[in-house]
Amino acid sequence: MRRWALPLVWLGLTTTCHRAPAPEAEKPAAEESGATPVHAVGVARATLPHVVTGPGRTVALVQQKVRAPFPGTLLELLVTDGDPVRRDQVVGRIVSRESEAALNGARQMKAEARTPMEKEDAERALALAEARLVRAPLLGAAEGVVLSHAASAGDRVSEDQEILIISAADSLVFQADITQADLPLIHAGQGAEVVVTGRPRSLAGQVHGVLAAAVASDLTVPVRIDLVPLPPRLPVGLFGTARIIVGERRNVPVVPPAAVLRDDVTGLSRIASVNGEGRVHWIAVTTGLVDGERVEILSPELSAQERVIVSGQVGLPEGSPVDVQP
Repeated sequence: MRRWALPLVWLGLTTTCHRAPAPEAEKPAAEESGATPVHAVGVARATLPHVVTGPGRTVALVQQKVRAPFPGTLLELLVTDGDPVRRDQVVGRIVSRESEAALNGARQMKAEARTPMEKEDAERALALAEARLVRAPLLGAAEGVVLSHAASAGDRVSEDQEILIISAADSLVFQADITQADLPLIHAGQGAEVVVTGRPRSLAGQVHGVLAAAVASDLTVPVRIDLVPLPPRLPVGLFGTARIIVGERRNVPVVPPAAVLRDDVTGLSRIASVNGEGRVHWIAVTTGLVDGERVEILSPELSAQERVIVSGQVGLPEGSPVDVQP
């Protein structure tokens, strides 16, 4: 029995190894025909806003200065750069130079007194100097933010010397740097949108006008944009980007940005369309306005029946068969 068992086992293994393979799953039709799977969409028509953009920052048109009312010593400064202040808020204190000198003289007189009479005279002089000491508070000149300070506690200051510079909150605007080529499109009254750093929502604005100071290094000109309404406690020097709406183009052919392939060497743009036979046809195009997920095609004229490939077209030669996926 053992001699018969081994041949039977070997026969079973031989039969298993020569069993016919299971039939493979049917290949997709696209693979059988050699067509490349792609995604395509139809050419749409839309109205696109013409937008000019430029970087910039918030600036204060009005800067109020806190000055020393008389020569003296700055006793204390209660604010520092970047601190918000209110109008007429006490921001520091100053003592006049003459009264301070009299007080220091009385103190020295008391320190040097030896006899009872000298000490009595010194006490009277000290009391008189303290009573006549001229102190004055320094008040915030406007509601806003401290931009800079020119003196610190303990410093001697002269009359009318600048101590603080405060930006007036009600004079805050956004100053955008617009390229000189776009300046002919900019005029007062145009609507604008300002996206600033650190704020989740954009700010509404309106073009006030073009400022005179041009920047030769990057060929830009500052444009003042008034923020309407003015947000409370908006910092000075906050960077952002302005989008100025200078016009619109109505009922123009548009395609998704993914449909337009641009050659970085030649600068030419092309789109791949699908003809009636299901084959690729490359078209050189001139693009216009871009708005989010839409690109205007200036030329050639595209019909609404045209289908353009948005995925899978890279590297496909002219006339290649494609299978448009749903």
